[in-house]
Amino acid sequence: MNYRHHYHAGNYADVFKHVLLLQLIRAMQRKEKGFLYLDTHAGRGGYDLSVPSVLPDGGSREPEFPAGIGRFWDQRGSAELPAAINDYLQLVQRFNDRNGVVDGELKFYPGSPWIAKLLLRPQDRMALCELRPDDAEALDFEFARETRVKVEAIDGYNGLKGMLPPLEKRALVLIDPPFETKREFVDVLAAVLEALRRMPSAVIAIWYPITERARTDQFQQGLMAMAAPPPTLFAELHIVGDESELTMKGCGLLVLNPPWQIDQEIRDVLPAMKARLRVDAGAAYHSGWLVREK
Repeated sequence: MNYRHHYHAGNYADVFKHVLLLQLIRAMQRKEKGFLYLDTHAGRGGYDLSVPSVLPDGGSREPEFPAGIGRFWDQRGSAELPAAINDYLQLVQRFNDRNGVVDGELKFYPGSPWIAKLLLRPQDRMALCELRPDDAEALDFEFARETRVKVEAIDGYNGLKGMLPPLEKRALVLIDPPFETKREFVDVLAAVLEALRRMPSAVIAIWYPITERARTDQFQQGLMAMAAPPPTLFAELHIVGDESELTMKGCGLLVLNPPWQIDQEIRDVLPAMKARLRVDAGAAYHSGWLVREK
């Protein structure tokens, strides 16, 4: 694996993914009973934005967070922002606070594991899978003193087999792979089918890049070809139009077995994301049901 998320920490895709993840966790916590949060591709847990992104050839690249969370940071607490986005910004502030930042600057960014950990209740648990050895070691060090967190240096797709169903009988799974190869969609589909075989009620959130529309459509069609596909919600954010030369024009999230009323909550945050994260006039957002709730 060559993918290093540090290059991209805090970019528009992280903002989109982490705001929606926060909404999903809050929705799961409407019930008193605990649940397992399972992250199949957890990364390092958190990122120091002041460290330059060094490329394999020794060069460097511009950080992406100024065009992502940077477009919201100075507006945190604003009544003009949806409550969920302010909630997200407050979590990022808490992550900076715990890392010793006292001036309100944005110096650190939490990955999905810390977004979840900062929201965890005493009755909830986390399981974090990371295959890359150095990232897994960093992740293990990051959460060494945190209770109710288990770090596994394994392929997250195999983690689904070993950890579902959990003792709590409730689970929120985030599948957020690097999509380095064209086979990734195939692997995700196989993993989802296995996860649902083991736990049909699991809430499964799948992040995906929007590059070639045909690949995304084929993946969604594969999910819908299941014998009895569960209720499935989708949300997408496009930061550029189809004519743009950017390879990755946006990203999306599929949610299988979504919590009650989460569809409206997600729709409420998309306009603000489009308005602040867009790159050109072709930016857009979409959400809806691939399979409606019964």
